[in-house]
Amino acid sequence: MVQDISRSIEACAAHYGEDADAVRTYLIEGQARALALPNRGPLRFDEAGEVHPDILAAYSKYGFYIFENALSDEEVADLKADLDAIRANYPTHMGADTDAQGRPAIGSRNKAMALQWAKPLSDPLGGTALANGRHQVKLFEPKAKADAPAASPFYLAGSLQFSPACLRLYAHPGLLKVVETINGEDFTPFHEGLFIKEAGLGAAVSWHQDGDTHWDSPDFDENIHGFNLMGQIYGSTAVNGVWVIPGTHKDGRIDITKLVADAGTERLPQALPIICNAGDVVINNRQLVHGSFANTGYETRVTANFGFHRRSSVLNVKGAGIHAEAATFDDAFIAERSKVMGLAIAARKARFPDETPYSYAPLAAKQDEFIWDAAAQADLLDYNLMDLSI
Repeated sequence: MVQDISRSIEACAAHYGEDADAVRTYLIEGQARALALPNRGPLRFDEAGEVHPDILAAYSKYGFYIFENALSDEEVADLKADLDAIRANYPTHMGADTDAQGRPAIGSRNKAMALQWAKPLSDPLGGTALANGRHQVKLFEPKAKADAPAASPFYLAGSLQFSPACLRLYAHPGLLKVVETINGEDFTPFHEGLFIKEAGLGAAVSWHQDGDTHWDSPDFDENIHGFNLMGQIYGSTAVNGVWVIPGTHKDGRIDITKLVADAGTERLPQALPIICNAGDVVINNRQLVHGSFANTGYETRVTANFGFHRRSSVLNVKGAGIHAEAATFDDAFIAERSKVMGLAIAARKARFPDETPYSYAPLAAKQDEFIWDAAAQADLLDYNLMDLSI
């Protein structure tokens, strides 16, 4: 069942003045086109235990696929509980070291990128040189309410260290079978984080393609820059969700400035929103043109992102320096960064003992050495300094 977002559509349209009718139509028609695509359904496997070929074909064609109800109600509840604890540990304001209870605030001990803030309803990346300039255009920035804070959290990097529930989700055996099928059994981690789009506050993320290092590679193909799994904690709508242009993951690097100029609007007509309920998980190709508008609606979206690469895409490659300092990813570097997968599998086994755990080939012979407990969780501090950003 799709969320009724009629109030949010009206609230969003009201920010656009003379364009209100066009925005309303764009949101309604975009939702309808998204729901008509044949790229959603449950995680399905064939008789041999392999990912159903219909899923792989749809993902290849469109660049994204929605696994409906991939997460149990129990797992979603765990994620929500952790998110409540994270929010309670936010700094009292941007730059503060303590939370409202006087405790060290989340991210205050980190050297690595952690909690990121933005002006409510702004587009902090669009049209800037940040992230190697991948966000080529700046999106419309609606005016927030008078009582809105000066800045609001919009992204938490390195989420596995802050949320045991995210760590456990990272080792979901069905989802990792999908990762293995696309990226090979020796797949590698990339980066993990929480996208936070609070109702009435959430910042925009301008149209862009992820990936930096391999656009001109002679081995370029649709999967060379990897993909993200996007777990939906509350759901995703046409107002608060990610919009994509299906099929663009196969087209190489795209001049987004020209796309917007040719359309005469930032509301790209080829795009459509990713519509999800809580517990759905999206696989989204990083090369797909995608972005999200400021969340002027009444529904909050929080997405648990987990990125994965083919080993051949990162081995002995110098990183892009976006999620962590640029480094050359040799065997030892990749092996060290991949240890978090072993800990995640152990954490999930402890929480869901009746579930058959995923066997991660690079660590299979050592998996029994990974023990998850409070100390192991604490040792994840700054693990994302070794993110494999390409």
